[in-house]
Amino acid sequence: MILGLELRELRGREFSQNLYKCYNRTYHIKSKLMNTSSWYEELIKPSWAPPTWLFGTVWSVLYILIFISFSAVFYQAINGKISWTVALPFILNIILNIAFSPLQFGLRNNLLGAIDIVLLLATIIWAIFAIWPSMKWVALMQMPYLIWVCIATVLQLSITYLNWK
Repeated sequence: MILGLELRELRGREFSQNLYKCYNRTYHIKSKLMNTSSWYEELIKPSWAPPTWLFGTVWSVLYILIFISFSAVFYQAINGKISWTVALPFILNIILNIAFSPLQFGLRNNLLGAIDIVLLLATIIWAIFAIWPSMKWVALMQMPYLIWVCIATVLQLSITYLNWK
């Protein structure tokens, strides 16, 4: 079961609708857990840190790209056109992406957030290499995600270092 949907529900014509439900539920769960309020604002950040409003804007665009590309990967894996080992970094990426907000903002733990985002970055790179031979367009669609997560990783590591106690 994935976020309340049986895997068998992800087959056939309604695949994208059901996968959208999963992503939508994930978004709402993350939104509830990500109350940044004053805690994040009070953290020491590097001078080059992007403004807080930019994160929501960028992630909104990235989640559309992630939804389209990951849906294609899972559709191909479910229908046996690509191996589940190729889909594995995409699965791990979703788990790590979902985990970041509860770790960073829910637990208010910069170190766990840093570990998570480094692993998230690794899964993006792994996913690009894994999917390149069979679905180059999906690999290319990960480039904005890769660039943003590189920036976010350096930012998270900087924040973790600057706020280390």
